[in-house]
Amino acid sequence: MPQYLLSVWHDEPYDDLDYTSPAMRRRVAQVSAVNAELEKAGAWVFGAGLRPVSAATVVRVTGADVVMTDGPYAETKEHIGGFVVIDVPDLDAALRWATKAAAACEGPVEVRPMEGA
Repeated sequence: MPQYLLSVWHDEPYDDLDYTSPAMRRRVAQVSAVNAELEKAGAWVFGAGLRPVSAATVVRVTGADVVMTDGPYAETKEHIGGFVVIDVPDLDAALRWATKAAAACEGPVEVRPMEGA
């Protein structure tokens, strides 16, 4: 079956989120429920939350020169905050899961087919 990447997007900065707040506890519970549903359906491949872009390092190579810089690759106010790789029959199924994920995360989720899948 084809695999799809569901990218969860967050506004920056999000490195100071209060995971004890009622809103965050609600989102964590919602996301956990969708992940459990994905696993039960056999669609779950892999997923993880990402640390904020302040923890990122960008590596660029030109010939023999290697340049490493702190921070995100893209200068934008929204960044990928987490992702899930799913294995489903088609794009329609991936979009149904993305709809559940977006509702659980209370934010946008991008769906992209993976190469060779």
